[in-house]
This record gives sequence, C-alpha cells and structure tokens, in this order.
Amino acid sequence: MTKPGPDNLLKQLAGTQTGKVRGPAPVHQWDPPYCGEMDMRIAADGRWFHEGSPIGRLPLMQLFSSILRLDPDGHYYLVTPVEKVRIRVDDCPFVAVLLDVEGEGEQQILRFTLNTEEQVTAGPDNAITVTTGEDGQPHPVLHVRHGLNALISRSVFYQLAAIAVSEADLPESGASDKNQEKTNALVVFSQGCRFSLGVI
Repeated sequence: MTKPGPDNLLKQLAGTQTGKVRGPAPVHQWDPPYCGEMDMRIAADGRWFHEGSPIGRLPLMQLFSSILRLDPDGHYYLVTPVEKVRIRVDDCPFVAVLLDVEGEGEQQILRFTLNTEEQVTAGPDNAITVTTGEDGQPHPVLHVRHGLNALISRSVFYQLAAIAVSEADLPESGASDKNQEKTNALVVFSQGCRFSLGVI
C-alpha cells in the first residue's frame, strides 16, 4: 500500500494529468486527513514553484489549481478525497490577466480570464474588492470561488479604471443614495452589481 504524503500526492497528480482542462473539483465536500506540507509555492505573480523550480506546464498548474482550497485556519491546501497537503501562497493564488467588457452602465458584464485560463464573471458571487497594500498602492482582487481570490493585474486594473465612472456623477437611485454622501471614488458595474475601485 502506498504511503500517503506530499511527495506521493504530487506523483499521483502528475501521473494522472492528461492535458485536458477541467473545472474545479468539489474539494469542499471532502474531508481527508492532513498529510503534511509540500514544498510548493504560488508566487505573487501567479507562478507555481515546486522545490524552488517553476512549474512550466500550464495543464499541470491547472490541475493543481483545480484542487486548491483555503481552509478556516488561513492556510492553502491541495485536496483529494484521501489526503490534503499544505502549500504556500505569497498573495493570491490566481492572477486576472485579461478583461472582456460587454455592454455598458449597470447592464455591463466584466469577464476576467485568469492565468490558469479559467474565466470568472464579476457579479453577486464574484466581487471586485480594492484595498490599499503596504506600499500604499491599490490591491485589487476578484473573488473566484470559496474564498480563493485572483489578484487583478496592473494592466487589467488600468482597463477597469478607464471604464469606471465617478460615484459623484451617478444618479440617485433611491432613499439609500439620498441619505448617503457620495464620494469621488471610481465605480464599475457588472451583472447589476456596483464595485468601488477607490479614489485613483
């Protein structure tokens, strides 16, 4: 019987990788035992490393990302039905590298392509959030699934800023708008949701 553990999990995944892109696995339905920590890291730019060497094969990176999970302890794990191993993530596990814009105004749809080639549409379940990083620069992220976020790349963020409108210029839509002081923050819409980019 093969002993479970980080090295074995990596070999199993690499050995069964077929090159076909599949959707994310139902990792939140699985409760396997913890089998240790793997020397695997996702850098801030979205690149995956194993034992210090970059994982250059996109299909393999896609496979790993499909079984990635963020647990309540704040750590990231690769999870299968029989075991889970912890990996390190420097910032966000994904990076949004392309943006496709359909429509305009509140009917606008913002569709992002991640560095794994997965597509995510901003909306009620996939919010855009912009905070300020330690360097004082905007830190924009897109929610992907189950607490996993994608860092919005600088070029894509510039695209968002270019199509954004000032909150102060938006018409009042109801009592909540009348009672709330508007700011000069830039906002974008997707699937009827309003997302603030902050004051840029």
